[in-house]
Amino acid sequence: MTPGARAAAAIAVLDRVLAGEPAEKALTNWGRASRFAGSGDRAAVRDLVFDALRRRSSAAALGGGLTGRGLVLGLARMSGQEGWFSGEGHAPQPPGPGDAGRDPLPDEALDVPAWLVPDLRASLGEAFQPVCAALRSRAPVFLRVNLRKADLAAAVESLAGDGIVAQPHDLAATALEVVENARKIQASRAYLGGLVELQDASSQAVVEELPLRDGMTVLDYCAGGGGKSLAMAARAQLALFAHDAAAHRMADLPDRAKRAGVKVTITPRPEAAAPYDLILVDAPCSGSGSWRRDPEGKWKISPQALAMVTKTQAEILDRAAPMVRAGGWLAYATCSLLDRENGAQTRRFLDRNPGWSCARERYFTPLAGGDGFYLALLQAD
Repeated sequence: MTPGARAAAAIAVLDRVLAGEPAEKALTNWGRASRFAGSGDRAAVRDLVFDALRRRSSAAALGGGLTGRGLVLGLARMSGQEGWFSGEGHAPQPPGPGDAGRDPLPDEALDVPAWLVPDLRASLGEAFQPVCAALRSRAPVFLRVNLRKADLAAAVESLAGDGIVAQPHDLAATALEVVENARKIQASRAYLGGLVELQDASSQAVVEELPLRDGMTVLDYCAGGGGKSLAMAARAQLALFAHDAAAHRMADLPDRAKRAGVKVTITPRPEAAAPYDLILVDAPCSGSGSWRRDPEGKWKISPQALAMVTKTQAEILDRAAPMVRAGGWLAYATCSLLDRENGAQTRRFLDRNPGWSCARERYFTPLAGGDGFYLALLQAD
């Protein structure tokens, strides 16, 4: 496919996304209907679609409207590639009078929902604009080295054997940033052999902060896919349990744990194994710290949804706290940048629950390289 044909394909996919179809589904449907497209074409179209969603408001301004054509034309104008719109072959038609763009307004240039600008500005302070700029770009690809099977040097060497170039990242002791051939990871010997797992560096750093030691009974309360469960299991010999309200998210966790050489027990009722020495609550949240990876989520979040998720966070913390033994730890984490989900949520928990104290808080933003994350280490008296 020519660059113009790729732009036309991205326009068609984005029109479906803007009509309400999830981006992954729209891309899959386009791929099935476009057997002529090679793997490089599919990757290029995917990149255009997600770049357009990351920069939706600024691209729409530059491209003349919030349509698939407007978004891709805006991207083209940002990068000096307006030649994609040549009208030749399968390329989109050249810009006409209806495609006149304009410079984005200050809030549009941030590419975050306008209603969240005051909250983000108050939460991030001087980092507000740099963080918004970082969220407009693709996230790096990170791997976590499974220290039960390899050290960083051995993992780097194994990946190199499959043409994947990775280098240590200082955000976490187990983190590798993939700088070449990231799309080969899941077919690599290092991945299939359990030497590495895909995991953001900030997520790894959160697990490194946890006071884990051999012999502890630990619960990953909102386990999701189980990435933090596996990271905790690699750090210490634990009686480790994983739970998620949506159990299907953990469907492949047993296979991943086997590949990693660790044991994780999935529990539908976490109270049954209480009390725990440590409970990690990686709570549902706005996902604002990981908008680079989920740009759709950035534009779907609403004031009502944010209010609901903060209520859910409080309910989860109040349910988890009684399962922690005296002197034990409740680790509250989000991939959010918003104080109402982070420090303010922690303060509200402490106000409701005498007998708890906050030993430490950590804030991570994309300026450190990984996703935005928050962690509070809460201890029971």
